[in-house]
Amino acid sequence: MASSIPQPSSISPLRPAIDRTALKPSPAREPLWRQVLGECLRDLRQQRGEKLSETAGRAGVSPQYLSEMERGVKEPSSEMIAAVAGALDVTLVDLTLAVAESLRSAQTSGSRGAVCSAAYALAA
Repeated sequence: MASSIPQPSSISPLRPAIDRTALKPSPAREPLWRQVLGECLRDLRQQRGEKLSETAGRAGVSPQYLSEMERGVKEPSSEMIAAVAGALDVTLVDLTLAVAESLRSAQTSGSRGAVCSAAYALAA
């Protein structure tokens, strides 16, 4: 009696494989808001000379979560953004303006970090 189990070479996938590299922003693409937000948060924290654990403790989030926010891995809720902004003594308006200005700058020059730093200097 012949086996009715299909051979691996004859099985077609249920859905095509997703090329994950295509999902990462390329230099020609606009950066994601969460990535620029994270860069701005990290810039501000480092300007204050703080460790992740210090800022995270004041914000009421884990250092791991704050690290993921800073690296642009997490899509944080507005409550989380407000908590971290408050821990860094920055208003949501100033933080949002810094991110928006950084995104605008990225469209023209490809440089973001300096804009975040400059925006915080204006907010002080």
